[in-house]
Amino acid sequence: MLALSISALTLAAVSGCGLLSGGSSEGTPVTPGPLERTKVTVGVLPIVDAAAVHMAIKKGYFKAEGLDVDLKNLAGGAAAIPGMANGELQFAFGNYVSFFAAQSKKILDITLVADGYQARPHVFMIVAARGSGIARPQDLAGKKIAINTKNNIVELTTRATLEAAGVDMKTVTFVEVPFPDMRAGLERKNFDAAFMVEPFITQAERLAGVTAVVDPASGATNEIPIAGWAASAEFTKENPRTVAAFQRAITKGQRDCANRTDVEDLVTAYANVERQTASLLHLGTWPLTLEPARLQRVADLMKTYGVLTGPLDVKAMIYAAPSS
Repeated sequence: MLALSISALTLAAVSGCGLLSGGSSEGTPVTPGPLERTKVTVGVLPIVDAAAVHMAIKKGYFKAEGLDVDLKNLAGGAAAIPGMANGELQFAFGNYVSFFAAQSKKILDITLVADGYQARPHVFMIVAARGSGIARPQDLAGKKIAINTKNNIVELTTRATLEAAGVDMKTVTFVEVPFPDMRAGLERKNFDAAFMVEPFITQAERLAGVTAVVDPASGATNEIPIAGWAASAEFTKENPRTVAAFQRAITKGQRDCANRTDVEDLVTAYANVERQTASLLHLGTWPLTLEPARLQRVADLMKTYGVLTGPLDVKAMIYAAPSS
């Protein structure tokens, strides 16, 4: 048990609005010209959070910028790190905990290109099978909980929430299970509870009759920034016009995700969600700005829980679009 409590932290955040922010510093001027590369591979997850890239593809925003985007599904944000490091992925959607941990440990120098998703009530949920006897956070003591990947935003918010409820985290076991497989795993009793995100929460509530145990994005972690769009610092340095084009297109996709009907139409396709389920989804927000102070709260939370061993200046990771 860590000495510092999550309840001591102020993690409330506001959703981004207005024009895209590229950080406080001006981008390095570049000579106008064609994109350094026009075909890029983007790592994504088959979840509601990543709707903006599908929106930008559907609306033709990438095409208008001269970009041909190929999507590659990942199991979690942590899986994006090696892909960006070896050049397999030029951009990736991932949770801030994984990105900040990789930056701090010098696994990869990462640049944040655009904000991605921010929590609202019920977009995260730890659930258990109905009849399991697990109905409140304290019931998770000594239990096995499925998460998509370890050492990410999912594990961190779970630890913070359960510790605040008085659960001894030394008694809790985490097992890695892809989000799409969690409902079946609960039914087979492979684990006691699962940390789900949308659309899997609503699907499980409708089809499997699960019990909602606790919302890990509530209380002290209410509206916590979840994920963003990133590239390696090396790629951004070598391809500034390409990165700026991606940034412009994805931000338009973020903007259009404010239209719930459009988001519902998208997830029925890329996430294989039934129309009725799509209409019931609990949605977070898709911020339009990368705000250093808001994202810094995630890094500070990580330091409190020992995920980071030293300070991390998030502001230095934010991409500043080049001026022409």
